[in-house]
Amino acid sequence: MIDSFVIDLAGWIGVAALLAAYVLVSTRRLAGDAVRYQVLNVVGSVLLIVNSLYNEAYPSVGVNVAWTGIAVFTLARRRRGTSRKAT
Repeated sequence: MIDSFVIDLAGWIGVAALLAAYVLVSTRRLAGDAVRYQVLNVVGSVLLIVNSLYNEAYPSVGVNVAWTGIAVFTLARRRRGTSRKAT
């Protein structure tokens, strides 16, 4: 069985990744569709999914699954070269 310390550490790393992404976008160091921003979102939310599943925090699992999906969708759209600018 996985040690709860490892699960907690994964959760905290996930939180740090999501907060770093938010700070970088909020301070305009990264664009909202930047690859680095989206990768931070995917990594952070996946780590929080692991932590939330372990702790049976299913609402958090749900929001992080959605967060991951949005980031993956954005990365795929960017890779295809079909990103659109918001107005």
